[in-house]
Amino acid sequence: MDLQHLVDRLEELISGGRRIPFSNNSVIDEQHGLELIDQMRISIPEEIEKARRVLRERDRIIAQANEEAARIRELAREKSETLIQRDSITQAAQARANSIIEQSRVEADGIRRDADRYVMDVLSDLEDALMRTLTVVRNGIAHMQQMQAQRGPAPKVADPTDIETPSTLDSEEARPIERISSRRD
Repeated sequence: MDLQHLVDRLEELISGGRRIPFSNNSVIDEQHGLELIDQMRISIPEEIEKARRVLRERDRIIAQANEEAARIRELAREKSETLIQRDSITQAAQARANSIIEQSRVEADGIRRDADRYVMDVLSDLEDALMRTLTVVRNGIAHMQQMQAQRGPAPKVADPTDIETPSTLDSEEARPIERISSRRD
């Protein structure tokens, strides 16, 4: 799955969370968020494999260009040997052979530059996507840490049956308690 798409879905999850009245905080579906993060972990190696395929493709193109250059050089050598046998056009043949060799070098260099440029573009795009994802994750972590710091430590509840009902609490204690657990890898 596309990494950028997963980041967009995570952002939608966060922005679509239920707002807590009188605060900048919201409640999100923890399980859905963790699933998106797991999908991102799976997607990142796929993006890296794409980059490796691009590098292999670049190497294949360069090898093909080198083979083509060698073939052209060999053809030029054979042609020049044939032409050398004819005394009247020996210099013209030598010049043509040198021209073909130079042309093949120029073409091979051009193919190599194009392949390198393509690889750099793909790797730069991958780096940008990874940096955006990292920024979103870091911002999310910072936001959650800030929310937890503002609220203080969450109270421990030993048994769910020990919780008082809102009718038994005074108005100061009747505020909802939000528990957000974080997953550690």
